[in-house]
Amino acid sequence: MAGKEKFPPRERSFKARRERALRILLRLGEVYPDARCSLNHRNAFELLVATVLSAQTTDERVNSVTPQLFSLFPDAESMAAAEENTLREILRPIGFFRTKAHCVKTLAQTLLEKYGGTVPHTLEELVQLRGVGRKTANVVLGNAFSVPGITVDTHVGRIARRWGWTRQTDPVKAEMELNRLLPPKMWTVSCHRIIAHGRAICHARNPKCGICPFSDLCPSYPLLSGTAAQTA
Repeated sequence: MAGKEKFPPRERSFKARRERALRILLRLGEVYPDARCSLNHRNAFELLVATVLSAQTTDERVNSVTPQLFSLFPDAESMAAAEENTLREILRPIGFFRTKAHCVKTLAQTLLEKYGGTVPHTLEELVQLRGVGRKTANVVLGNAFSVPGITVDTHVGRIARRWGWTRQTDPVKAEMELNRLLPPKMWTVSCHRIIAHGRAICHARNPKCGICPFSDLCPSYPLLSGTAAQTA
């Protein structure tokens, strides 16, 4: 879909959209049963920091620096006391390392001062932290605290629009629509599975529609399956 994004036709009724969405969710579980958060972490603090660091870079690159980062600074207290220059050198490979070093140090200081070094358990508290928006908060809530949340990253937003679940390009507005459409118990795991599908097949450019296991359920298939789409 080069140029302006083309939206697929949508079922007129909410009931029909939900029924199609539930069929897709069921198949997602069959195709990507082991999908999970791709940021390596051992606890809520590590996940929070790793997710903040993942802005404008890949999870793979973040995973390349966090072993050293967390071996030296395993908690909010130690990271709050870290020399910012040391943090910069560790984070240099991920880009924007100066800004991110300052951000995670400030984040750790706030956790120490306001929450005794623990990560808060609510979205309202999380989004008040430095570098934390709704997407990051939902990642932490869903994966560290088992509080369901929709994480609208580029993959989830793109595929949700292609599947006719939303026409919103604003992540927060898209999240609100997906919250109404999808069962809460499926929010977190479904996002992991959609992200896996986006990385494997439903690319932003040249999606592999010819081998997509959802082509019969995808209202965008007629728009995407022409010369621009790959088959392998």
